[in-house]
Formats: sequence, C-alpha cells, structure tokens
Amino acid sequence: MTSTNGHQQVSRKQMKQFWREHSSAANVEEMMLDSQAHTLGEYEVPEVRSLMPSCKAKDVLELGAGIGRFTGYIGKEANSVKAIDFIQKFIDKNKEINGHLNNIVFQQADVTELVIPGNSVDVIFSNWLLMYLTDSEVMQLFNNMLTWLRPGGMLFFRESCFHQSGDKKRNDNPTQYRSPAQYNSLLAESYQQLDSDKIARFSLLRNRSIQAYIKLKNNRNQLCWLLQKEVMESKGRYQGFKTFQEFLDNKQYSRNGILCYEYFFGQDFVSTGGRDTTEEFVAHLDLKAGQQVLDVGVGIGGSAFYMAKNFDVHVHGMDLSSNMIEIAMERAEKYQSKKVDFEIADATLVEYPTEKYDVVYSRDTILHIKDKLALFKNFHKCLKPGGKLLISDYCCGEAEWAEDFAAYVADRGYHLLSVPQYGQVIQQAGFTDVVAQDRTDLFVMSLKKELARTDSIKEDFLKKFTQQDLDGIMTGWEEKVKRCARGDQRWGFFLAQKPLR
Repeated sequence: MTSTNGHQQVSRKQMKQFWREHSSAANVEEMMLDSQAHTLGEYEVPEVRSLMPSCKAKDVLELGAGIGRFTGYIGKEANSVKAIDFIQKFIDKNKEINGHLNNIVFQQADVTELVIPGNSVDVIFSNWLLMYLTDSEVMQLFNNMLTWLRPGGMLFFRESCFHQSGDKKRNDNPTQYRSPAQYNSLLAESYQQLDSDKIARFSLLRNRSIQAYIKLKNNRNQLCWLLQKEVMESKGRYQGFKTFQEFLDNKQYSRNGILCYEYFFGQDFVSTGGRDTTEEFVAHLDLKAGQQVLDVGVGIGGSAFYMAKNFDVHVHGMDLSSNMIEIAMERAEKYQSKKVDFEIADATLVEYPTEKYDVVYSRDTILHIKDKLALFKNFHKCLKPGGKLLISDYCCGEAEWAEDFAAYVADRGYHLLSVPQYGQVIQQAGFTDVVAQDRTDLFVMSLKKELARTDSIKEDFLKKFTQQDLDGIMTGWEEKVKRCARGDQRWGFFLAQKPLR
C-alpha cells in the first residue's frame, strides 16, 4: 500500500508540473495541446454535446473543466454545475468566460482528493481527465463517482486512447494512453456496496470514437463513454458475471477466443461462412455509393469493411463486446478506412436516430436478445422509408428441444425462435415484404467447409494458440452439425423493407 501511494504522489506531482508548463496562456490551444484546436473545436464540441446525456434541470459535476469549453453549454440548461479543475489559471479563465451564469460554482481541486456529498449528482461530465491518473486513481475515482451519483445517474467521459493526438511539442509526456478495453476493465471492477445483497455499478450504454478526429485527422483514438449507475444484486446474474457485457468479454468472446474464431472464419470475420456468406447476403441489398449502413453486432468488422470497400457506403458498427470493438478499431486504423466507424453499445439500450440509415444489417447477434420485437421496432424507426433490414441468426426447430440443446442454449444465454416465428416478429414491427428462409443447409455446408480446413491451418494455428483451443472449436462445430441434422438448431436468413410513405 505504501509503495502504491508513493507512486500516486509522484504521478500527481508530474501531472501538475506538466499542466503548469502548458497553461501559461490558458487558451484553447494549450487545453487541447494542438495547433488545430480552433478548427477541431468547431466540429468536436457539437459532436460531444450530441453524445453526452441531457443536463436539463440536472445537478452536474464537471471534472477537468479546463477553460470552460463545455461549462457554458452545460450551465445554460442544468439546474446547477460544479466545475472542477486542478489548474487555477484554467479555473480563472473559465470563470471569466462563464461566470455570468449564476448556477455554476468554480473550484480548483485535485479529483483524487475531491469530496462530494453522496447521491447529490445527476450527471458527471469529464473531458480528457482519466489519462492523467494512474490505474488505481481511476479505479478510486470510478468508485467515488458511483457514490456521488444518484441512482440512474449518468457518467460521460472522453479520453485519448492508444497514442497522442495533439501536435504540440512536449518535453515530458506523463499521459497514460490506455486502450478502450483497459478502461472497460476498470469500470467492470468498480462498484459501490449498498447492502449485503445490493451493489451499484456502471452499465455501459455506449463507447465510440469522436468522428471529428477521424474526418479531420484520420485519428480514431478519441473515444467517449456513456454509462449509467445501476443497482443490481451482488451475485452475478450471468453465470457469475454481474453484467451481460462481462459475460461476453470474459467467457464467450474473450480476445483469444475471437482470434481463434477468425482463423476458421477468415480475416476480419467471426460469423459463419465469413466472406462467402457475406457476399451472398449483401448482394440482396443493392447497395449504392454514399448510403448509410448500421451493422448491429459488427464483431471485428468483416462485413463492415467489405461493404465500405466494395460499395462505397458508410458503415456504423456497434457491438456489446469491448474485445470485438477494440479489434475492429485496430483493423480500421490499419486499413485507414474513413468509411467505417465502431462503437461499443447495447443494442437494446442505445437511442436510435430517426430515419438515418438506408440499411440495418445484423449477423448472428440477435440470438442474445429476448425482446426482439422492441429491437425490430427500433430498427424500423432508424431506417429511411424504403430502407432494408437484413439479418442472419441462430434459430430453433419447432419440435421439443433435446436436453443437450436446451443446456447449450441456457449456457450461452440465447433466446431463440423458429424461422417462421422470427419472420412474424419482424412483420409485427412494421416491416413489409418479409422474407424468412431456413438456410440451415448453408450453415452446415459452411461449418463442414471450415472443419475441412483444419489440416491446412493446424500447424500455423498451433504457433499462436493451443491444442485445447483447436479441439474446442472443432468440437463446437461438430456438435452444431449434429444439432442441425437432428432439427434442433436452425439458421435463418431474413430480409425485409420499411414501407415507403
């Protein structure tokens, strides 16, 4: 404990010295450490404001408020704002700019020593702060935030990940450029113990890149998070994991597991048939250059990259697995694709825009979601009139399930319908021209093809993974083939359209 505290003290001293060196003028270039700060701000500030939760009539805590790039906007609609920064010059400048708003309290303070009454805040807004804290300080701050927030309260924070963004010269740069997965891991470990049976934790609503940086600098490392304080049982609800996202990232979709799947499905793909089934299914969409596609359950981006490259469409991909999205972001950075962007989001909780997309596309994802009708209604809402919906998904036969299939479905947390039932739910959501096809034949053919490749990839596979990994995938594929032959497991293809006005 002593060594950890000592490390933290040194870290705070370094950070304070760093910002003293970069705060002499207290202007936006210093705040953003970038010579393009004004141009970036014209696009970035409105985008961040559109992504953050509503502050209307709320009590807001703004951490790392700086010179007040967001303080004034928040203050104009909030009930109260407490703007915190540990550099006095920034606080003075913020007060000079926004002091006319009498609902704002300006305070110079170090967030690691900040005292806020419990259950007194509705929204916490933080912009470029956590990267100046150690892991243990971030963890402690997350725990404090859970205490400060009222139940249902929202946390929005934005950080530079992976690497530096600004072009301002820095003699010493103590900034910690974490990956999104590292932040998500710290969030997953944070909690507030309420009583012997209940805890409060953060529920992730979305995590995505700031598009202004992609468009202006081809830089995907600016990410923001939107989370909500949720009260839940102390015992895990998902096979020992407290949230469904933890279950996905730690069990079904660990990073190692994802990369193992990719070896069988093909580069960038983690769904059955890889590029082959993607080409066949996407052909039904008649994509046109410039169209907007929403890929729900985007995985590591295979279909998104394929559509963007071959049809010149823009694809926004979302997935609940932080491991999936982190790999997808790494690939997007590698391919330098401006037509694809990704976010971690829960498809059942995200606020869908109205009539934005030409296509909603989803591959083998909705099997995880129980209330499919509500989800399909959201898809209907976000599609333009005449927009198309394309889904492939695991389904079940119409006869009573065998015991081992029931156990498999329960273990994975699946919610399966038969192919006809699935099509009926899509129609109930308001879609027309619904095509509901049982494509189990294609599913089995793809599985057998992937199994047949084992001999040719085995040697290379075992250089990166284990025999246990290989055996696990082969056994899983073989069992799927058996369940399909028996009629328990099916694979559905669904195509539908939102009616024209």
